[in-house]
Amino acid sequence: MIQEANDSLHGNFKMKDLGELRYFLGIEVMRSKEGILLNQRKYALELVSKVGLNSFKPVSTQMELNHKLTTVDYDMHMGITEDAELEDIEPYQKLIGKLLYLTITRPDLCFVMQVLSQFMQKPKQSNLNAAMGIVRYIKGSLGLGILLKRGETHTLTAYCDSNWAACPNTRRSIKGYVVKMRDSLLS
Repeated sequence: MIQEANDSLHGNFKMKDLGELRYFLGIEVMRSKEGILLNQRKYALELVSKVGLNSFKPVSTQMELNHKLTTVDYDMHMGITEDAELEDIEPYQKLIGKLLYLTITRPDLCFVMQVLSQFMQKPKQSNLNAAMGIVRYIKGSLGLGILLKRGETHTLTAYCDSNWAACPNTRRSIKGYVVKMRDSLLS
């Protein structure tokens, strides 16, 4: 069947069979008897290097427990002046974009990236510091990824959760979800 599909595609398009998939769009694909592991180790190493945190020690958590990040408007309303708004927001936006790309194979980063993505229009120094902390966390956990376990996959399971008015800026609920196929995390 695979050869038939290749022949059909080759008849209609210019294509080359590159063999077994090993690397695609920054995602490394490794096969073992347990299944397929997807990770972005090379991409993460390049990110740590580009940000300039090679010499910094890694940290064991993405963000401090109960660390609340607030908006510029909230700070102005509360009279908080210590946390300055960034003059050039482009480096923050680029860093967040690069970190978001890592969430493809790093679901452990999804929540904290959702939090930091809320500050794309008016980031402050504390937001940039939190993003740099995530890079230090990534430095200490380069080998993490998603394992798609081998075997029959007949079961799709989804879980969701939300909390009531937990966002300090908008008083909106924060939601999260997990989708698994058998024992393998999909999203």
